[in-house]
Amino acid sequence: MADKKKGAGKPEKKKESRKLHKAYEVSGDSLKRKNKTCPKCGSGVFMAEHKDRYSCGKCGFMEKK
Repeated sequence: MADKKKGAGKPEKKKESRKLHKAYEVSGDSLKRKNKTCPKCGSGVFMAEHKDRYSCGKCGFMEKK
């Protein structure tokens, strides 16, 4: 058997960066948060917007639209 590494033929996955520039709006000297924040986690955690609900990725809180 030859010296083969595991997964040598598989392409590497690119890790997507967090797109925080889309979560805020700059107007003058102030920042405005665009997304809804989680009521359990506090103001630093945004909730994901789905078709029929909002959900928190940190604590799992879900709210229907």
